[in-house]
Amino acid sequence: MTTSTTAVGLTVRLKADFTTAEARAIEALKAEGFGVLTEIDVKATLKKKLDVDFRPYKILGACNPSLAYQALQAAPEVGLLLPCNVTVSYVEDNVTEVSLVDPLAMLGVLSQPDLQAVAEEARARLDRVAAALQA
Repeated sequence: MTTSTTAVGLTVRLKADFTTAEARAIEALKAEGFGVLTEIDVKATLKKKLDVDFRPYKILGACNPSLAYQALQAAPEVGLLLPCNVTVSYVEDNVTEVSLVDPLAMLGVLSQPDLQAVAEEARARLDRVAAALQA
């Protein structure tokens, strides 16, 4: 397994099939207090809307209610950036990537100092999710 970072998040490459990686990601999110509020099956949507084939790819909208509540109290416009997106993407046989958004990068677009602590807590929790996926 490998981990990489980008300007907007962290990616963990798992030696697992798509379904297993998705289940592991959801369980790791739950362990950190996140629930999956939305699930977008990109492969199915692209097939239905454009009649094109795409690899298995899902976008999970993960939310930690306590952190979301704190962020919304500090800056109601932060709702435009919620929930925290997590993607699960097929790479090749028995290799799947799970990418987690970096809340510090996302909340950095707002100039609200009160959001810093919430973003740092969300980032720490998502870092632990990534670590759990690497185990």
